Amino acid sequence: MKVSFEYGQGLMTAELPDSTDIFIPGETVPDPPYIPEDQLVEKTLESIRNPMGMEPLSELAHKGSKVTIIFPDRVKGGEQPTSHRKISIKLILEELYAAGVEKKDILLICSNGLHRKNTEAEIKGVLGAELFNEFWYTHQIINHDSEDYDHLVDLGTTDRGDPVIMNKYVYDSDVAILIGHTQGNPYGGYSGGYKHCATGITHWRSIASHHVPEVMHRKDFTPVSGKSLMRTKFDEIGQHMEKCMGKKFFCCDAVLDTKSRQIEINSGYAAVMQPKSWQTADKRTYVPWAEKKYDVMVFGMPQFFHYGEGMGTNPIMMMQALSAQVIRHKRIMSDNCVIICASICNGYFHEELWPYLPKMYEMFQHDQMNTLPDMNRYGEYFATNEEYIRQYRYCNAFHPFHGFSMISCGHIAEMNTSAIYICGAQEPGYARGMGLKTRATIEEALEDAKKKYVGPNPNILALPLTFKTAAVHLMMKDDVYEGKGNEDCGCAGHMHHHG
Repeated sequence: MKVSFEYGQGLMTAELPDSTDIFIPGETVPDPPYIPEDQLVEKTLESIRNPMGMEPLSELAHKGSKVTIIFPDRVKGGEQPTSHRKISIKLILEELYAAGVEKKDILLICSNGLHRKNTEAEIKGVLGAELFNEFWYTHQIINHDSEDYDHLVDLGTTDRGDPVIMNKYVYDSDVAILIGHTQGNPYGGYSGGYKHCATGITHWRSIASHHVPEVMHRKDFTPVSGKSLMRTKFDEIGQHMEKCMGKKFFCCDAVLDTKSRQIEINSGYAAVMQPKSWQTADKRTYVPWAEKKYDVMVFGMPQFFHYGEGMGTNPIMMMQALSAQVIRHKRIMSDNCVIICASICNGYFHEELWPYLPKMYEMFQHDQMNTLPDMNRYGEYFATNEEYIRQYRYCNAFHPFHGFSMISCGHIAEMNTSAIYICGAQEPGYARGMGLKTRATIEEALEDAKKKYVGPNPNILALPLTFKTAAVHLMMKDDVYEGKGNEDCGCAGHMHHHG
């Protein structure tokens, strides 16, 4: 059968055996139904007015209240006119105004964390023209700046000893509202809830307590789950913020489908709301589908996805993307699984976005750097580089520590596969420099893998659209995923496996 995979700006087509299985999120197994567009306002408002575990905004806010509304950057959550951000923020503003809050006392903060600050055009894309025009020109929309020490507050550490340094505007506000998305995420199960504040409005030292090998290379991290140490740390950091602030975050999270449409809206105190939203999200995200384990996983990467232009060509970001697939799909991969990936791998680093990655790549090639974790001891060296920090603050570049969270992740693909082939690389040396094998075509890679790793009749899984859709976490067909959401809702079950 012919299957086409993402590749650079276009596609690479491969002739695969007829026994190949294909999975496309939202199509192969349909998502739970999304809320019809004409009901979105009503359902979102109903959720905002009936928050779980805390008072509604009509009681939390009044004339004179200072309010921060924290929304995620363009890496998350859709930009359609009916996107969760656009609908929920407008409704929340109406509730705040009705409670007597004055417009001048509201600040919208993009929770970019260590991601690059969003540009004016990008913020307009995620908020829509109406909200943008209302708040941008009065300087009431800002990006979080994790290096602006005048507007950060050090809250010491959690009981576990993880540093908590957070945005001071949020800390000082009377009401802090988190707009989140409950969408499958290889880093700790789901975006939204406490993950949003623990990563989006903190400092690299906070993030260095969880986006590092000692947390990410644990058995509880791969395959992804809501019970990993990383997830536990998000919750602890978020709750430590609440304890120090003397207030709960008011969360408004949407469970999203493959096309970023709202399946369910949940609002309130994250400790109570998160488990409830995860129960619905689990139905869309943890998909019990595979009837056998796969020896070969085939997919392709475009040049532009999640983190930006060049992600699919830049060797370090490429490793992160390969690992994300392993974290999501480890449950259905055989122990000797091989990945075959189409990537144009053309040497385009996009240094405006990632100024430090060429240097990181270069260092990895020398001085007894044998595996990616050997790089980890340089985290602080990169994270404190003044020039990289200035580029993060003033040039819309990623923060240098972000590269280390990527490297920690990048090693996971190697840990869990017997080989990884990059097909169609224009500059194959970059792929080889990351320990990947290179072949001209997917067919050639498959022949080589059969000879060396998987035998003549491997089970093959093709994932043709894996980076252009909101991905799922695949499971064996008879697995029951009863994650943290169930446990916390008092409907405890356990994972069980057959076969």
